[in-house]
Amino acid sequence: MTLDLLYFAWVRERIGEARERVETEAATVADLVAELAAREPRYALAFSDLTALRVALDQELSEFDAPLAGVREVAFFPPMTGG
Repeated sequence: MTLDLLYFAWVRERIGEARERVETEAATVADLVAELAAREPRYALAFSDLTALRVALDQELSEFDAPLAGVREVAFFPPMTGG
């Protein structure tokens, strides 16, 4: 499947890109993260601590064990605080 990946804040800074399109056979977000982290060190660094990340699938907050079937866009970002 083809996915559009979006990276925000320090995730974008570590990877060096704001977005990219990837081909993957990953079944879950966690599988996708494992594929990305294995690519090269900058991805491994960005995904080294999943407790410091949030994920959205097609603009809805989700979990790392969520399935990717039918998803078109995956966004990774640090937790946000409000005030």
